[in-house]
Amino acid sequence: KCVFGYFLPISFTGKEEFMRKRIFRIIMSLAILLLVILSGMLAYSYFNVERAVSRSYQKSGLKAAKNESKEEVLKGKKPLVVLLLGTDTGALDRDYKGRTDSIMVLVLNPRTKKSTIVSIERDFQVNFPQYPQYSPSKINAAYTYGGVKLLSQTLDRYFKIPVNTYALINMGGMKSIIDQLGGVDITPLLSFDYGDYSYKKGVTTHMNGDKALEYCRMRYDDPEGDYGRQKRQRQVLTAIIKSGADVQSLLKPAFLNSVSSQVRTDLTFSDLTQMAKSYRASGDQLETDYTHGTGFNQDGVSYQHISLAERQRISDLVRQAAGLKKVQLANGQ
Repeated sequence: KCVFGYFLPISFTGKEEFMRKRIFRIIMSLAILLLVILSGMLAYSYFNVERAVSRSYQKSGLKAAKNESKEEVLKGKKPLVVLLLGTDTGALDRDYKGRTDSIMVLVLNPRTKKSTIVSIERDFQVNFPQYPQYSPSKINAAYTYGGVKLLSQTLDRYFKIPVNTYALINMGGMKSIIDQLGGVDITPLLSFDYGDYSYKKGVTTHMNGDKALEYCRMRYDDPEGDYGRQKRQRQVLTAIIKSGADVQSLLKPAFLNSVSSQVRTDLTFSDLTQMAKSYRASGDQLETDYTHGTGFNQDGVSYQHISLAERQRISDLVRQAAGLKKVQLANGQ
């Protein structure tokens, strides 16, 4: 059985069906994949998974609605809000944290048997009251200055989105997964050269982790910019999911250790066990969305502006998915 079926039971009837869901970003989806691997396969390799989770653990101190901890939310089988982050700036144990190039909010609601994923535009211009010297800035810089906690506070400030827990994955994790699967078949959307590789539009190519990673990274030579890169990232995710990965191949200690070194989360082994038991039904339905913004330049820096009406729409969507009352946002937030 494909491990992706635990939290991402999406029915892919064809490429068109998947491409219609236009907000997936590969790094964030791989963070979900981590949760799948570390929770859905507990019965197969308890010791190896437990050790991998321990290596990935990093405390955050996050608390969300009603000042509840993730442990309280999990124990009560309440809707869980997960902040999924992706970075592409080296090893996660480095001193320099880097920026989160991908930001996604995942709501798992076992009561409605529904999951909601909302992608937040990384270039959204925000102010950090705690760091006025760095304001205004892009929201993806929050992790650099104040870690997961500041990013969570920023989402709460601009969207009134509560966050219970988080998972962060480095792009190296994607490379490890693809290599463990023996590579993936990709049909490039455009022709270009990047890094040590060349890609030809329309020609299906079997890519190893390195080549697929470079295919995902290119941005500035794409006529569609970051939106074009997102399309290519979604392609790779599709290929990973469709590969029908064998569970046993993903349980090898070397592979688990490799992936766990590329991941940080404040979910413990006990938390993931609880999720595997109580939140599996959350995947019966999946709703996806993303923030719609407009680009502008300020002092030579490219930003995205997200209107109050759009922030209100996203806030309402996430809060409703989490079983919370809607709140009116103020223009000054």
